[in-house]
Amino acid sequence: MTTTTTFDFAPLYRHAVGFDRFANMAQKIVKQQLATQRMSDVCKAKKSMAKNTASAVNTQVDTNYPRYNITHVGELDYQITLALAGFSLEEIDITVTADELVITGKKQPVDVTSTWLHQGINQADFSRKFALAEHVQVLGAEMVQGLLTINLQRQVPAALQPRKVTIGA
Repeated sequence: MTTTTTFDFAPLYRHAVGFDRFANMAQKIVKQQLATQRMSDVCKAKKSMAKNTASAVNTQVDTNYPRYNITHVGELDYQITLALAGFSLEEIDITVTADELVITGKKQPVDVTSTWLHQGINQADFSRKFALAEHVQVLGAEMVQGLLTINLQRQVPAALQPRKVTIGA
């Protein structure tokens, strides 16, 4: 299967100014998705090989973990909600850079005194990245009943907001 890994933004550049950052961000997202797909393909191959051997080993990586929602809650407001059941506040880290929001979770080792008969609740370490558009700021985060909600807002500077231009005589 052939996947397109580059985009031609020349038509956009002919009609718009200052969208080069958008092109770079789109290219970065495509590269991240390709890397995730390759990792998933490798894990599927390992899993199929494990089925052919006597001992089955669970090597599948859930690239959709943790599950999340992105909602538009106002004209300039957004929320990202992640399902993080079983994680404490000390095990979660939120990092914001100029154009990226990174949420990581690292489970603390627990002394297990019993044997798992079935483990269906995913408690694996994770790192989830979100690309942020220009002027999107993280306002805060809260954890309620296993759901981490991160509030974001687009804060356009006054210099970039629309203004009237008077025509001089």
